[in-house]
Amino acid sequence: MRCVVQRVSEASVEVEGVVRGRSPGAGLLVLAGLEEADTADDLRWMSEKLPHLRIFADDQGKMNRSVVDVCGTILLVPNFTLAGEAARGRRPSFENAMKPERSEQEFASFVAMVRAIYPKVETGVFRTHMRVSLVNDGPVTIWLDSKAR
Repeated sequence: MRCVVQRVSEASVEVEGVVRGRSPGAGLLVLAGLEEADTADDLRWMSEKLPHLRIFADDQGKMNRSVVDVCGTILLVPNFTLAGEAARGRRPSFENAMKPERSEQEFASFVAMVRAIYPKVETGVFRTHMRVSLVNDGPVTIWLDSKAR
């Protein structure tokens, strides 16, 4: 599983003109991509990592607080293109991306795992065209890959 994690001061996901998920203040915007080789262990590792990732400033300005510590929101957005490979040619290949039917179920399981740890979770909408808006705070952007743990 691959995730791009961005520390945000606000973020939202819009589908057909309707806001479907939002982080109204400090929080994380997480683009989440599932791959065919991902297992329950990959999802569990990522679900435990995200709420506790210390990328918010403490009183001394050090990145020492998590989204839980700052009472922020986690906005999880499914994004199959993170499984894309573009090393060869000019058009990305998505062969490693988890098939949509399985991916939708696995993403729902992932959301449930994160919510079990920290309930302030919003989501994008699976298999739709989404407009994602954010104000990246820092900027702080972290790339996580469950296979590289």
